[in-house]
Amino acid sequence: MSQLNRRQFIAGAAGLAGSLYVQRSPGAEPMKSVKIDRIETFPLTYPTAGRFKFFEGPKGESLGRQTVVVKITADDGTVGWGQSVPTHKWSYETLETVHTTIERYLTPVLIGLDPFDLPAVRQAMDAIIAPSFSTGQPICKAGIDLALFDLTGKLLRQTAQERWKHKGRDKVLLSWTLNPKTLDDIPRLIDEGRQHGYHNFNVKVAPDPKFDVEMCTMVKKLVPDGFLWADANGGYDEATAVEVLPKLAKAGVAVLEQPLKPSRISGYQRLKKIGGLPILMDEGIINTGELEEFIKLGMLDGVAMKPARCGGITEARAQIELCLKKGLMWLGSGLTDPDISLAASLLLYGAYDLRFPAALNGPQFLSKLSILKKPLVPTDGHLPVPTEPGLGVEVDEQKLEEHRIKKV
Repeated sequence: MSQLNRRQFIAGAAGLAGSLYVQRSPGAEPMKSVKIDRIETFPLTYPTAGRFKFFEGPKGESLGRQTVVVKITADDGTVGWGQSVPTHKWSYETLETVHTTIERYLTPVLIGLDPFDLPAVRQAMDAIIAPSFSTGQPICKAGIDLALFDLTGKLLRQTAQERWKHKGRDKVLLSWTLNPKTLDDIPRLIDEGRQHGYHNFNVKVAPDPKFDVEMCTMVKKLVPDGFLWADANGGYDEATAVEVLPKLAKAGVAVLEQPLKPSRISGYQRLKKIGGLPILMDEGIINTGELEEFIKLGMLDGVAMKPARCGGITEARAQIELCLKKGLMWLGSGLTDPDISLAASLLLYGAYDLRFPAALNGPQFLSKLSILKKPLVPTDGHLPVPTEPGLGVEVDEQKLEEHRIKKV
């Protein structure tokens, strides 16, 4: 491969139009050719704080926030870190499937590849873990993508903003997640958010429209100036969604995320035509190909972004670019991301100047455990955007080894 091609950053097979060239920082040494030499996985569980239904086991017990940390080492010794964040009640991926897929399937086909050659990486991963409707095991593959982004960013000696040529903001405003069992829980949960410096709230709704409207009305009354974002996680049927849409708008909700299952195409078309609230999709948007089709079909007003959901930061960035091109709304969200995965979201949302509060609730629902030398800690309802090359964070390998699950 020629030196010019080695320095060409291509944002995925279904990513950005054209090619984006990356340049080394002034005064940097000429880039040398490197290959992926070693891939290691570190399964671990972050203890959770408070109730969050997506981390409950078969009997309602808390399983914690399970993740798999990925370490990719190049043959020159440079290391990149990534993190996959499976959520068994949100998607079909689990800690076990992520771990075994990387160890048994992805690692053998990636060793020896050029970490800058993203089309070759994508082709290799998709050939061994095939797509179904969309990208196969995207949450798993996100860990690889983040580690490669971190590795190549360090080799380039560039921050994400330098690499993308986007200078947005240096901190991201956060939203506090409300997940009440009863209406009586709401004042206490809002007070908890306020005590941590939060002034904006996102709520989990569906399948009970009566409860949802009462909850949103109460939240808006208690926080009249806050941004209120309702997420149904595909929990309504079409008739219920049509009925509740104007009621949620009247209650003060600003956007309705994923009201139906992603396959309900005609239902989404109907809701978008009704109007009253922007309809955002989440679970159904894995790669840019789907997003392009759903836009053509008139199914949505925007996307709730999650780098972990769509295979990593590379594909997520391509989707934000497409939303901007099409004049669609995009919001920043996450999968209760800790540490490395959280850093990736902050880089993306900061660089692209996110104008709305981000539902990055890792700091809310996870304990103080961190594997970073400098943990990401909110201040007055904001999180700082990392400023170092790659993903901008440094892993404490001693802490990682201490908390590593020895047997999966």
